Amino acid sequence: MSDTPPPSCHDSVTMTCPVCQASFTRIGRRRFCSDACRAAAYRRRRDAGRAPIVLAKSRPRRPVTVYECDLCEQRSLGEQYCEQCRTFMRRIGLGGYCPSCGDPVAVNEILEDEVSP
Repeated sequence: MSDTPPPSCHDSVTMTCPVCQASFTRIGRRRFCSDACRAAAYRRRRDAGRAPIVLAKSRPRRPVTVYECDLCEQRSLGEQYCEQCRTFMRRIGLGGYCPSCGDPVAVNEILEDEVSP
């Protein structure tokens, strides 16, 4: 038999901090080793009930962007390369096909027409 006493099982002697797992001497009703660990435990309890923030997936803008060739002035929706001139087109803005004529039209062009007197 060894002459060493058995380890103490009383919380009043030593205790392990539930946040950082450090051993500390308990004073009064204290459950955490420091105020920082107490605050961290509070934040964990507070945030446990909240739903996680879910961001919407970003969508590629190229399919809804209107482009125009500087040489032949042909427009396309979602295509950056002019097949006729074999050059890259410049971006006009986000848009779509016009319901009446079927040509690609940028939203900012429609809004400029409505705002101008």
